[in-house]
Amino acid sequence: MSELTFEQMLEQSFKTIHTGEVVDGTVIDVKPDEIILNIGYKSDGILTRSEYTNEANVDLTTLVKPGDTMEVKILKVNDGDGQVVLSYKRLAAEKGNKRIEEAFNNEEVLTAKVAQVLDGGLSVVVDEVRIFIPASLVSDTYEKDLSKYAGQDIEFVITEYNPKKRRYIGNRKVLVAAKKAELQKALFEKIAVGDIVEGVVKNVTDFGAFIDLGGADGLLHISEMSWGRVENPKKVFKVGETVSTLIKDISGSKIALSLKFDDANPWKDAETKYAVGNVVTGKVARMADFGAFVELETGVDALLHVSQISKDHIEKPSDVLKVGDEVTAKVVDFNAADKKISLSIKATLAPEEVKEEAEEDADVVAVDIEAAIAEDQE
Repeated sequence: MSELTFEQMLEQSFKTIHTGEVVDGTVIDVKPDEIILNIGYKSDGILTRSEYTNEANVDLTTLVKPGDTMEVKILKVNDGDGQVVLSYKRLAAEKGNKRIEEAFNNEEVLTAKVAQVLDGGLSVVVDEVRIFIPASLVSDTYEKDLSKYAGQDIEFVITEYNPKKRRYIGNRKVLVAAKKAELQKALFEKIAVGDIVEGVVKNVTDFGAFIDLGGADGLLHISEMSWGRVENPKKVFKVGETVSTLIKDISGSKIALSLKFDDANPWKDAETKYAVGNVVTGKVARMADFGAFVELETGVDALLHVSQISKDHIEKPSDVLKVGDEVTAKVVDFNAADKKISLSIKATLAPEEVKEEAEEDADVVAVDIEAAIAEDQE
């Protein structure tokens, strides 16, 4: 019986390995672009950066240190230089595939950091498996710019799992919609008409502002923004601003808001301040062919009919007045129900003729201020 040589005994002391086999390894050296592992074989194993992680240009010395242990997959027993080629990433991906499959079957909510923002959506990585979330499935509303999600942790579910084509589709939209539904239900259970609520301005249009109340949006119409006249909501509100508003009406899922708080209603004591016979001062706010609208205070306008501007005949108010002019006139009619006030400068000039003039110009009182304002706006 022949004795084994030292080389033969050394050879037998090492285990045999095969391509595709999973083995345990211990890190014996780390370079920026590769890791060297002892896998209990006659040759060391080489794990390159590209076979360790999907991250490009990462310095492996910042991730791994000598003495660390890890499971790796054998890609080649001999790379031509006598070294074993290993992969950590592929083994992790295989494990990741099983993880994703389980999440898909169980409709599990996953959390991952956005690795890339692409033209068509977002890319995230879960256990070395890259998952694509199309732009249409990122949110329940259209988002043109997805860059705000870069580097953020987001939640999603897997709605398409196809390992053969390496197609894994995530869906964040369903979670966002479900969360909003929960918040909306909770919101409507606690609010009522007349409540004062705080919200954040979400969007501002020419006709009003949409306020996020934390579960549903409320509409603050331009007509409800002030007791006075608002020309342009965009000059009054900014997106992101916090405001306290009054719930004016709730109709189904629609919420109408208002900033016309009762304690600030300028008409509350108007009957006393603007009683017939009182002399008042205001500024010309708008002009019409039939007269001028005078703002007595924010939210209270009065009509100065063309026939009541002067004793002399005037064709149109703009012949003698302009917007911004301050005028002093006497109240000749007050209608609390319709919130209409009529003024006369002539009455201040000739008090004894006020009654006669009012009778002659009865059409002044008959003018519908609200209709005139609407006509003026058109």
